[in-house]
Amino acid sequence: MTQVPTITLNNGSRMPQLGFGVWQIPDEEATAAVSTALEAGYRSIDTAAIYGNEKGTGRAVAESGLPREELFVTTKVWNSDHGYDETLRAMDASLEKLGLDYVDLYLIHWPTPKRDKYVDTYKALEQILEDGRAKAIGVSNFLPEHLVRLIGETSVVPAVNQIELHPRLQQADTRAFHAEHDIATEAWSPLGSGKGLLDDPAIGRIAQKHGRTPAQIVLRWHLTIGNVVIPKSATPSRIRENLDVFGFDLDDADLSAIAGLDSGERTGSHPADVNS
Repeated sequence: MTQVPTITLNNGSRMPQLGFGVWQIPDEEATAAVSTALEAGYRSIDTAAIYGNEKGTGRAVAESGLPREELFVTTKVWNSDHGYDETLRAMDASLEKLGLDYVDLYLIHWPTPKRDKYVDTYKALEQILEDGRAKAIGVSNFLPEHLVRLIGETSVVPAVNQIELHPRLQQADTRAFHAEHDIATEAWSPLGSGKGLLDDPAIGRIAQKHGRTPAQIVLRWHLTIGNVVIPKSATPSRIRENLDVFGFDLDDADLSAIAGLDSGERTGSHPADVNS
C-alpha cells in the first residue's frame, strides 16, 4: 500500500500531503467513494458542511475499521454560519453528521469579507481548538490581506490555507506569504477542474516522458513544490491512479515547463467576490 508522506503543521500536527476530496460527490455516493479511497491507502479526507456529504463520509470512516488516530479528517464552516456562536453550533452539527468526537482540521470555508465576520468566526475556531474538538484550525480561500488581519487580531496562526491552485494558477505571492508565516498551502481544484489543463501539450509531453498520466504529472508537481493536495474523484480507478504518484520525480526541465503555464486563470470564484 502506498505510504503518503506527511507534513508537520505549525502546531505540531502531522497531515498527509496527499488526501482525498469529496466536493460534488452526493452524500449517497460518498460512502463508497471514501471507502475506496481508504482501501487504496488515502488517510486524509476533506469534506465541508456545504458539500452535504458529511454523513456519507463519516459512515465510510466508521465502517473502515481503521484506528481514528490513523485518519486525518477535515471539514469546514460555511458562510451562512459565520459568527462566534453560529460557528460553535455549526461545529456541533458537523461532528454529529460525521459521527466523530473531533476533526483533525477545521477551516473557515470563505472569508466573505463584506460580511466582516471572519475574525469572530476564527475566534470560535480557537475555542474549538482549545476544547480539543479540532486538532488544528485554519482557513480556506483567504487572501494575504485577510490573513494579515486575522493574525493581527487573534492568537493562533492558521495551520493551513486551502486555496485554488494548479499550474494555470500557481499563486506564488500567496504561497510566499504562507511560507513566511509557517502556514501550509493546500490546493483545491489541483487538476484544474476539467477545464483543459490535463490536455495541455506541455503536460502531455512530460506525461509521455515519464510514462504517466497528465493527472499524475500535475499531482507530482504539487507535491514537489510543497503543496498539500486533495484530488477528488468518484471513479475507483482514478482514485487509485491519483495516489500512484510517488514512484517518479520531475526534473528541472519539467518544473520549468510547468512554471510557464501560469496564466492566473481561475476555475472558481475570486475570494473577494464571495460574500454570501
